[in-house]
Amino acid sequence: MKTGRILVQGIVQGVGFRPNVYRLAKNLELNGYVRNLGNVVEIIVEGSEKDIKIFINDLKVKKPPISKIDHLELEWLNNHEEFAGFQILESSAHFSGSSVIPPDVATCDQCMHEVMKTGDRRYQYPFTACTDCGPRFTVINSIPYDRERTSMNEFPLCPDCLEEYQNPDDRRYHAEATCCSVCGPEVFLYREGRIESGNPIKEAAQLLDEGNVLAVKGIGGTHLVASTLDDLPVINLRERLGRLNQPFACMSPDIPTVRSFAEVADYEEKTLLSRHRPIVVLKKNRDYYLSPHVAPNLHNLGIMLPYTALHHLLFTYTDTPAYIMTSANMPGEPMLTQNQEIVGKLEGVADYCLLHNREIVTRCDDSVVRFRGGDLAFIRRSRGYVPEPYDFSNLNQDLNVLALGPEIDVTFSLLKEGKCYVSQHIGDTTKYETFLYLQKAIEHMMGITSTADIDVVTCDLHPQFFTTKLAHELGEKFKCPVLKVQHHHAHAAALSMDWGVDEYICIAADGVGYGADGSAWGGEILYSEGAEYERVASLMPQKMPGGDLTTRYPARMMMAMLYPHYSEEEVVDLMKTYYHDYFPHGEKEVDIVANQLGKNFNLTTTTSTGRVLDALSSCLRICGERTYEGECAMKLESIAYRGANILSIPSKIFKNDGIEVLDTSSILISVLERQLEGFPLRDLAYSAQQSVSQGLAELAIRAAEKKGVNIIGGSGGVFYNEAISMSIKRVVEDAGYSFIQHRNSCAGDGSVSLGQATVAALKCGKKT
Repeated sequence: MKTGRILVQGIVQGVGFRPNVYRLAKNLELNGYVRNLGNVVEIIVEGSEKDIKIFINDLKVKKPPISKIDHLELEWLNNHEEFAGFQILESSAHFSGSSVIPPDVATCDQCMHEVMKTGDRRYQYPFTACTDCGPRFTVINSIPYDRERTSMNEFPLCPDCLEEYQNPDDRRYHAEATCCSVCGPEVFLYREGRIESGNPIKEAAQLLDEGNVLAVKGIGGTHLVASTLDDLPVINLRERLGRLNQPFACMSPDIPTVRSFAEVADYEEKTLLSRHRPIVVLKKNRDYYLSPHVAPNLHNLGIMLPYTALHHLLFTYTDTPAYIMTSANMPGEPMLTQNQEIVGKLEGVADYCLLHNREIVTRCDDSVVRFRGGDLAFIRRSRGYVPEPYDFSNLNQDLNVLALGPEIDVTFSLLKEGKCYVSQHIGDTTKYETFLYLQKAIEHMMGITSTADIDVVTCDLHPQFFTTKLAHELGEKFKCPVLKVQHHHAHAAALSMDWGVDEYICIAADGVGYGADGSAWGGEILYSEGAEYERVASLMPQKMPGGDLTTRYPARMMMAMLYPHYSEEEVVDLMKTYYHDYFPHGEKEVDIVANQLGKNFNLTTTTSTGRVLDALSSCLRICGERTYEGECAMKLESIAYRGANILSIPSKIFKNDGIEVLDTSSILISVLERQLEGFPLRDLAYSAQQSVSQGLAELAIRAAEKKGVNIIGGSGGVFYNEAISMSIKRVVEDAGYSFIQHRNSCAGDGSVSLGQATVAALKCGKKT
């Protein structure tokens, strides 16, 4: 007879891990106990050495579906204590470790069977959950993860639910979110007061189908919901929010319905049906029949399937193929979670509110993904994935790092004991409410990971970012150094971590990032090696008349890119003849911009790929004003979707300030000249993208040859563009190099904090 002590770390709390341990031990007739020790599950087993080893193998092979074992440690004890049977003991908080709270996951099939089964005691109950599904991250206040430390503590279990909760053989044993209509939260309709209704979800569906806009509170936040079949509800929602063009995400009841208006590949279907249930960006099919105002002037749209019983029930009362499901917040502010603020802030936006009385402890926006050539790319990694950490054990297991990200599409990252926890989507920290949300989310993440001290705080290189200023405040608070990481270096580091690559050439292409020389970078070729980088090439620096005005009005950027290559009179005449409506003040503004360029006044410079794509979009009269992030480039991609590469624009590369640069003005001029000759718009758009792609690839290949490396990667928001990504990949691989892109992290700014944490882990070494 032997006694073993097993410590298990990973996603082993709130996922039915302890009852599973209990059942496995009972099957092998092992004695002992299992309990939570703060962030670690402790198992004591008594039996033969052979059976204990079988038990350990079963732990790994027969674990619950949403659990994950990162580390398992066995210690043989010189213990002669005899146990009577096997027990599940109460949790203890007197331990520190690296287990994590699982993310919120979609309602499982077993629970949905109960919800839809007439006569079941959970029939039509919208908060049905078990150990295999439901909210986790958004309901927990502190660890260990037990009901009394979640927002479910407000709902004492009824006798029937309590019996399930206390039965180790039941799948709801210690399912902290479990409840029923007798003891759990309730849903209700609200408009200038609570509306009494026998079936508020059914009534909500009827109101939606009548053309109303509803605010629907879910598990991690609130959605604004409207029908997609008629134009008026969509237009009303746009006008009320001030989001006149930005595409809305939608929810559809099932895959066959989605296929009626969108193309769904097998890998996209698998992701839509996964327990993560992200929004998946799909291509509209030729039979697309939803309102054109849902995703105007785009070839694709974001779709998700129901991930709560409430969502499923909503679709049982309608024939509508899809509802708009967009985050309920005013532009730039965090998603709303509290009933009072939902009602107050959405007055005049939502006609009715479908609310419930369970507190959302931590808001968590929907995750968004798209596929490029069959490979998944995260646009936003949030609900369904957070707070599952990245494994940094090969980089640093001793350092505690807090990385604050950029300023707009912010996430933060917390590195502790070799695990890097990237937060849910935070958003635009230039907005006061979002900045407060960032600070609160940091406090919460540190709490549920038992992190008391920080050894290094990292942030962006930009001195004026709110996150940079917060980094210095936190550095003083924790009495630790602040490490500033250049924006595109962070992109490169995140990609290197994602692939476990130490040395490679990174194409960092996006809208803007503060460069090491103080200018605006965004089309960079970086040699990345460990914690260091070298800028070895870039796009050609271009003038930005009026600075950020060129971001909103890309005809300014186009004008600046043409100005050195034509006479001032020719440029002004071109802009007044074909593009005067792209300037808010018309021809007068064209003269002002020309004067700025002629006198070199109020100009900044940029190497941004995003600004080049914006200028091309403006040149082709696809988009004259950017009203949301990436709009001009996204519309260029959509026009190019069915185009062909009709132009053979050679990559003109020359030396500038000691590095090679791609002449982007020559690309713009070629496109402009062909446009004036009457070439088809979609072919010009496709060719324009291809020219930029091939130029970036050529710069990277030249750099790889010089540095003697065989791996080239792509990072930055431009790599969400499937055509550009696949074109660069093809050119790079045809030249004999391996090409890597983000697979478990975001290409955009959502992974900048991850890259900052990577640089700190490599550069700062072990804490002393």
